[in-house]
Amino acid sequence: MSRQNIGPARWVALGAFSCGLAVVTGAFGAHGLERVVDAQGMAWWKTAVEYHFIHALALIACGLHAERRELAGWIPGLMLAGWVLFSGTLYAMALGAPRWFGAITPVGGTLWIAAWIGLGWSAWRSARSGS
Repeated sequence: MSRQNIGPARWVALGAFSCGLAVVTGAFGAHGLERVVDAQGMAWWKTAVEYHFIHALALIACGLHAERRELAGWIPGLMLAGWVLFSGTLYAMALGAPRWFGAITPVGGTLWIAAWIGLGWSAWRSARSGS
């Protein structure tokens, strides 16, 4: 699927699927991991789920904003990439991946920061242009 094929409705759909996955991972952490991972692993898992959920909702917001206004295609892509790198590395470390994965986690956070700034800038421009 090329970036040109991912329209606003698909970003909303991806965000909704990601929200569902956040619920599943949260439930798995609460009911399946407590006896398997240590306290640090549970903390990583909880952080990953929290940020996963927030940014899945943000992906929906990107899609809804893009339906009404012009939105650079890289903004929802950064939200998605940030989720994979930030939450994904925390999920992996909680499940036993090497701790050096933690060096990748801030890259995901940085992508989210860029996406939030981009979304804000897009909304600001839309409000100024009156569209």
